[in-house]
Amino acid sequence: MDNTKTHTQCNVETQKLQHSKTGFAGDSTTSQLRDSETPRLCDSETASQKASETAFLTVVMPVRNEERFIADTLGQLLLQDYPENCYEIIVADGMSDDRTREIVRVTSEQHPQIKLLDNPKRLSSAGRNVGFKNGKGDYFLVVDGHCFIPDNRLFRNVVECFEKSAADCLGRPQPLDPPGLTRFQQAVAMARGSKLGHGGDSLIYGAFEGYASPVSNGAAYRRDVFEKIGFLDENFDACEDLEFNYRVEKAGLKAFTSPKLTVRYYPREDLKGLFRQMVRYGRGRFRFNRKHPEAVTLNQLVPAAFVAGLMLFAVFGLVSLVAMGGTVSESRSFGVTKLMSVLHLFYAVLVLAESFRLAKNNQWKCLSALPRIFFTIHFGLGYGFVAEAVKCVLSWEGKVVAESRSKKQLRSDEVTE
Repeated sequence: MDNTKTHTQCNVETQKLQHSKTGFAGDSTTSQLRDSETPRLCDSETASQKASETAFLTVVMPVRNEERFIADTLGQLLLQDYPENCYEIIVADGMSDDRTREIVRVTSEQHPQIKLLDNPKRLSSAGRNVGFKNGKGDYFLVVDGHCFIPDNRLFRNVVECFEKSAADCLGRPQPLDPPGLTRFQQAVAMARGSKLGHGGDSLIYGAFEGYASPVSNGAAYRRDVFEKIGFLDENFDACEDLEFNYRVEKAGLKAFTSPKLTVRYYPREDLKGLFRQMVRYGRGRFRFNRKHPEAVTLNQLVPAAFVAGLMLFAVFGLVSLVAMGGTVSESRSFGVTKLMSVLHLFYAVLVLAESFRLAKNNQWKCLSALPRIFFTIHFGLGYGFVAEAVKCVLSWEGKVVAESRSKKQLRSDEVTE
């Protein structure tokens, strides 16, 4: 369906709904708008509410294997205080091998605004693009399948923020504090919400409202944003939103962030899951820095330096012991090892101090888990960054060797001729 036609239909249907709500007298036929009639809004309804009820919204939900959470998330979206004919929910499924597709399909039979589409590439970046390319909305909102919507005004707030700010992109807080968290998840939320666990330049865990950079928390876009900067880079398996939002900012598009758009996310449930998540983020950060070297910041490089330091510490420590038959010497390698020992001791003190501060201000019962969580976050990010860097170097060397062999073969063929 053409987007203009969809918007017009949404307006007409919404006007019918508003007309019936105003309590006009008459039989059932008078509850429908005649072509010549103009509906009145109730005195309590504002102009911003009218605007929010006439825009068509596309919710894009990239998922894979979310059977535990998808039903609740869809239920929270379907309870939004917004006309049913004025939004659609596109679930882009990355070929799930659990019951995710079945749950979405059954729900869509009762709620036709839900559309299940395939994402054969399985990546979140590709899933977002499926929604962006197939959506009919004036505005597009990204919501993951594993999150919690705190109230039923999210859709209205999104559209009202667009209308009032005239922004091209909206950012939102994404705190890790939905209901029902385990003690470990609460500790992860505390660590990720601190500057030591996430960095000080992100708006994801803040409550700021106003015009701001969309890089860290952009999640909603006007339709014409895709016409101006294209779609997401599907070479990214993580940090695809970071890279896309950076292009939004680089293009000079206006961004606005508001706590009214808050969506709460669930932290990982154990160290293994948290480590895998951080490794993906680390790989994504390297790809982002490689594509946009001008955007490199110290926060992005520190975890990689931390992991490299641990590796060097182990190497120089081994060399200093082997060189002296297992005894300690004042050799150059031992000097380097001693310096790195001091640096890592400083890191340990910093982590312990921040863990005590968080536990004191929140919950002492989380204290024992916090140091392990901080280490997992930092080591995972750094390991992913370094691993992707090594992979990139090896790939580049392989390409150079292949090109060299190709040139030699070409010269050999020319000599033979």
